[in-house]
Amino acid sequence: MKVLLHTCCGPCASACAPALRSAGHETAAFFSNSNIAPEAEFAKRLDALRTLARADGFEVFADPPRHGDWLEKVARGFEDAPEKGARCERCWRYNLGRAAEFAAENGFDAFTTSLTVSPHKPSARIFEAGEEAAAKAGVRFLREDFKKKDGFKRSLERSRELGLYRQSWCGCEFSRRERPL
Repeated sequence: MKVLLHTCCGPCASACAPALRSAGHETAAFFSNSNIAPEAEFAKRLDALRTLARADGFEVFADPPRHGDWLEKVARGFEDAPEKGARCERCWRYNLGRAAEFAAENGFDAFTTSLTVSPHKPSARIFEAGEEAAAKAGVRFLREDFKKKDGFKRSLERSRELGLYRQSWCGCEFSRRERPL
């Protein structure tokens, strides 16, 4: 099956892409993260993903950042929401919606997301967002909980092995203020 992996960053994808490929899926990554600010941070995370893709031999598609659109459609009115709260759910729906549309428009059989590799992300709620996006776009969503089978631990190991930039916050300016650098 041809699967598009929505990717939040290279370190998270470092466990997910190999898992999909070992399951027999033809895999490409889709970096769609309009929540990430500033632009320099977006570029660092995309560069880390491209480093991983070169090492593992898969293609990367990058969705141009639309941070202003994201602020308007996702964050407005939710700036003070806590991490894992309403703003995050809106963000997952936004970014997974972009991934579902891309998958449907570009001949992928299904899509999934690397977000579930993190022990800090609630997979069940991410699955709901993915399935909603898939239904709207007319493509299949794979419910892959990549944190299982030591996925997060493996992502840490592979990030060290490949020297991948590893961030300390989710990506938006609102999550950053909760995790000082």
